[in-house]
Amino acid sequence: MRVRAAVVAGVRGLMVSVIGLAGSIILFVLLVLSIVLTVVSVGFFTLPTVVGWTRAFANWRRLVAAEWCGVRIPATYRPLPPDLPRGPAGQIRLSVHLLRDPATWRELAWLPADMTAGFVTALVPAALIVYPVEGIALGAGLWRVFTDGSEIGYWYGFVPIAGPGTGLLAALLGVTLFTVGVFTAPRLLTLHFQLVRTFLVPDQGQLAERVRVLTETRQDAVDTSAAELRRIERDLHDGAQARLIAMGMDLGTIEALVDKNPEKAKELLTRARRSSADALTELRDLVRGIHPPVLAERGLGDAVKALALRLPLETEVDVELPERPDAPVESAAYFAISEVVTNAVKHAGADRLWVDVHHAEGMLRIAVTDNGGGGAVVGAGSGLVGVERRLGTFDGVLAVSSPAGGPTMVTMEIPCALS
Repeated sequence: MRVRAAVVAGVRGLMVSVIGLAGSIILFVLLVLSIVLTVVSVGFFTLPTVVGWTRAFANWRRLVAAEWCGVRIPATYRPLPPDLPRGPAGQIRLSVHLLRDPATWRELAWLPADMTAGFVTALVPAALIVYPVEGIALGAGLWRVFTDGSEIGYWYGFVPIAGPGTGLLAALLGVTLFTVGVFTAPRLLTLHFQLVRTFLVPDQGQLAERVRVLTETRQDAVDTSAAELRRIERDLHDGAQARLIAMGMDLGTIEALVDKNPEKAKELLTRARRSSADALTELRDLVRGIHPPVLAERGLGDAVKALALRLPLETEVDVELPERPDAPVESAAYFAISEVVTNAVKHAGADRLWVDVHHAEGMLRIAVTDNGGGGAVVGAGSGLVGVERRLGTFDGVLAVSSPAGGPTMVTMEIPCALS
């Protein structure tokens, strides 16, 4: 069991080191260039996109840190300003907001550390698991490939390979390194994520920052609730209420015509019945938009499956929830999934979706994957911003992996207990 955990940590460390090195170098260069180019206004049009990529990269690291090593790295981004105007004015306003957000500068400082110390701390667990394989192979006879037995032609660590004796020493060193890796690789990977946390968590302390973030997300939740109430009032006024008023007027006319013109009264009665059915349908749709009945009655798993049945593309749903989350978390998770799959249907150009929902280690984990063209980012104008805000109310995180050409994977995590 310990060997398996060490091997898994080594593989994960290798993946993080390779992706982290490439991603950190590219994003650091792009971010610095965008900030510098704001002096000549060009950066105002590139900065929001680059910051969105950087935050997606950091959120992916937060996600794997929590999932692999239990290291929580809270996302402390300030909510984006609502109702940004389109065009250059909106881009400038958004860029100024991002430049004033301390999280942007913390990530700018983290990127060079990630490509140096972060790369090393992620690579060491992998090296302790992979590098010993070479030493053992040298002891098993591979030494013949590197020497003719008369001179030193290769070194394994600090062991010069010159013959079968030094080959055995290389094997002994490899076994020693592997033994060290078995006991230290998971801890070293945890150390890597703790280093990430050191840069991404604010200096004034996690508690103070959490208070600030929760205050902002609470206000955002209040604003969202107020907007939702206005939407409901508008839908009722323009939809079901208008139909009911028209139906009442038809019934009044029917009452006046029932004796004088029975045929006309029957025609109006048919129209009134149709209006009542339409009003009932609109009310049901409105209620479903507030809180789907299947979600309240049967839980998140069946609600997501029902949602998948209404999608115009093939969707596979895998749900593993032994119990139900609290109702607010369940509702937030459902509407977050609904928003993500809607974005995939509208913009991804995909013909297949996979939705995975499960609960582990106190986290509700959701992954939505499509086989579309990729290119999804969290930024201004993206529907994923609303999802991020919805999850932020519950201290949840969102990560997006969407390389050009696809596939796209949107991963969400919400801390919660099942009941």
